[in-house]
Amino acid sequence: MAAPTEPTQQGTAADDDVRLTGPIIIVALVSAISGLLYGYDTGIISGALLQIADEFQVGDGMQQVIAASILLGAVVGALTCSRLSESMGRRKTLVIVAIVFAVGALWAALAPTPLMLVIGRLILGFAVGGATQTAPVYVAELAPTKYRGRLVLFFQIAIGVGIVIATITGAASGIDWRIAVGAAAVPALFMLFMMLRLPESPRWLTKSGDVDGARASLERVRPGGGDVGPELDEVKDAVQAEKEQSTRGWKGLREPWVRPALVVGCGIAILTQLSGIEMIIYYSPTILTDNGFSRQTALYVSVGLGLTYLITQLIGLAIIDRVGRRRLTLITLPGAAAALIVLGTFFVTGNDGPEMVPFIIATLIIFMAFTAGGIQLMGWLTGSEIYPLATREAGAAAQSASLWGTNLLITLTLLSTINLIGTGQTFWMYAAFNIIAFLFLYKKMPELTGRSLEQIEGNLRKGEFTPADFARR
Repeated sequence: MAAPTEPTQQGTAADDDVRLTGPIIIVALVSAISGLLYGYDTGIISGALLQIADEFQVGDGMQQVIAASILLGAVVGALTCSRLSESMGRRKTLVIVAIVFAVGALWAALAPTPLMLVIGRLILGFAVGGATQTAPVYVAELAPTKYRGRLVLFFQIAIGVGIVIATITGAASGIDWRIAVGAAAVPALFMLFMMLRLPESPRWLTKSGDVDGARASLERVRPGGGDVGPELDEVKDAVQAEKEQSTRGWKGLREPWVRPALVVGCGIAILTQLSGIEMIIYYSPTILTDNGFSRQTALYVSVGLGLTYLITQLIGLAIIDRVGRRRLTLITLPGAAAALIVLGTFFVTGNDGPEMVPFIIATLIIFMAFTAGGIQLMGWLTGSEIYPLATREAGAAAQSASLWGTNLLITLTLLSTINLIGTGQTFWMYAAFNIIAFLFLYKKMPELTGRSLEQIEGNLRKGEFTPADFARR
């Protein structure tokens, strides 16, 4: 459940002297709020499902639909907002996303029936998908080159913070699930208020032919008295280069030379979800209570897993450019697979009683650490760098839809799978998926760390996109 990073752009030497301004900090804060809402709205269902099942007297089938509905909305939101952000602009799209976040949270909180709750979470999902598609791009296109990576990172960190807040809220005694779900409307409305005061992306304005508007936008977010002319010229050059590309948009993804990037990108997106992390984030309290854990213990475990997710994501993001994307993923996948094998063995052999609780919790946390700090960083990261310039937005949208679609399938079927084959056997199945992920990435994913976007595109054009091809350079 990792978030996208920014599309890299070339900077000028003058960018090194650009200072952060109040408006840029607000832009990054807005992005962080959208990331927090993403993490909170997807994570809150973990603890809320226990209360929802009691209130509505629903079984595993409807619980799966309630949990998964936000993911179906996310698929639609990612694909729709990709086009909206191109036609209407990043700012207007994020205004819509903020409104939808607030409406979805209140709708779900007031839902009188399970069906109305599903509709509310579909609405929330649209906002989640739209936020992941639009917010990092908006920040990247307004931020000075020197600070862009750090500012976009706010979005990624905020997702983990949102998950932690959601798990703590779920574990807190006395908080009704309706209050917990509806509380998300408050930051959504704050996000809306701030978005109405921010400028449009200068890159989008330039693509739309409004160069004067692009200049005004840059002047609003850069220190007063500075010359934004060189930066604006750079934006115009980048836009012109994109327009001159012969391979563009969704059609471009079908080109034979682009196909290896699409296979690797969407393959990674699918495998991040098959790693089993969504099984743990959405259903760990349900799985544990069904296997004899007390409700409070299960919710405390959920908090521990949320904190582990956040901490190991921060560690992974801190070391990924030194260790390497491919290497970090290949190092951590065997640890995740081993943890799931051990977890499965506990349940299959009947070693899941009260005396084994500390060992089960420890193994769950080990799994979360290896997964969140490894392959989960790749699902969105590769979408911002693996595709050629003129197909990057379409490629990222296709990768996003693959990720959310796989997440939807898993969430819709997990409890039924456990009922069919058993808890331990389900853990083993996801361990097998991690092994498959290792083999796929070992054979297909080149080491992209340290490569410029131009170098990656050049390798694609030459048909040299295997790990061996990149290792030779």
